[in-house]
Amino acid sequence: MNTQAIDALFVHAFKRSGAFFVKGKGMYLVDADKKKYLDFGSGIAVNALGHAHPALIKAIAEQSQKLLHVSNLYFCKPQIALAKKILAKSFGEKIFFCNSGTEANEAAIKFARKQASLVSKTKYHVLSFTDGFHGRTYGALAATAQIKFHEGFGPMPAGFHYSPFNDVLAAKKILKSQEFAAIIVEPVQGESGVHRVSQEFISFLRDYATKNKIALIFDEIQCGMGRTGTLWHYEQLGVVPDMMTLAKPLGGGLPLGAVVCTAKSVAAIEPGDHGTTFGGNPLACALGETVLDIVSKKSFLKDVKSKGNYLAGKLAALAATYPIIAQVRASGLLVGVELKTDPLPLVAALMKNGLITIKAGHNTIRFIPPLIAAWDDIEKAVEIFEKTIATVG
Repeated sequence: MNTQAIDALFVHAFKRSGAFFVKGKGMYLVDADKKKYLDFGSGIAVNALGHAHPALIKAIAEQSQKLLHVSNLYFCKPQIALAKKILAKSFGEKIFFCNSGTEANEAAIKFARKQASLVSKTKYHVLSFTDGFHGRTYGALAATAQIKFHEGFGPMPAGFHYSPFNDVLAAKKILKSQEFAAIIVEPVQGESGVHRVSQEFISFLRDYATKNKIALIFDEIQCGMGRTGTLWHYEQLGVVPDMMTLAKPLGGGLPLGAVVCTAKSVAAIEPGDHGTTFGGNPLACALGETVLDIVSKKSFLKDVKSKGNYLAGKLAALAATYPIIAQVRASGLLVGVELKTDPLPLVAALMKNGLITIKAGHNTIRFIPPLIAAWDDIEKAVEIFEKTIATVG
């Protein structure tokens, strides 16, 4: 397969590995040369149920014979069913469906600003935190406090401010400087290398937002839907946001995002304020309901937590033998191995040896396996990782 010729067809917005995948089953992907790869990347945390899961195949077959698209001018059964289930299993009272994580964050920012405009026309500022990642469309990009993603795309929209993650004093100082409409935060920063929010910090943000009528938005696009061992990560914090953005695994492999809201946080929104042609697509929602039914089971979530702890422990134990490992950070089956050097050569070597992982910020390799990973899959991944790091590190 001539990957150079294929690559020439596309805008060079991605640096691809060269693998040409043709099918997948369970925890494995297969390329055009029939080589199998143990998938600990999950399509960047999307494939929570792995590949070709029987329940998803059934949902696709059934829904594809009914409706593929009707637009949001009308109601449809799969969208209503998924909305009811998400709201019943969360703090939410209202939901907005869209197509992706960046769209969900765009919508949440717009909702917060519209609500705040009723209080003051200058209450539009948005606070986010260093190393966070919220998407690549302009509002979400402006909320992403990593300048490397902004370069060449300026000027960014006005009113966005950044503060160090987990620094209460710094956040308090910035919050006092402007009239803020929203605070957006990832409870677990995935793209930057699996960094968890501290209890002190998130409690401060909740208290300050409540007292000052600021919308607190949790971006659970990567850490939600069971990834960290509870259905939503906010459950582990004992802190409830005003809005929560979801995407990645929500659509079972198809594009689907959502903003879960309290009724009060979106009371100002009227027809025409925001929209989407494809958001809440019937097929994606049918898959979403299937995924939610499986990952929300208590036994399933308990498994995710115990397997995540086991994977993190096995990887951390390797640090004694391989000093290239600086630190292992984890929350459920979202595990980051920080190295003392650029991780790209190791990521490439792991793939060559049949294990898919993903590079993250701060020299970190992310292990984000499908949530259906078996104990044997974890053992196999650690075995490949140790074998590979012995030759690279």
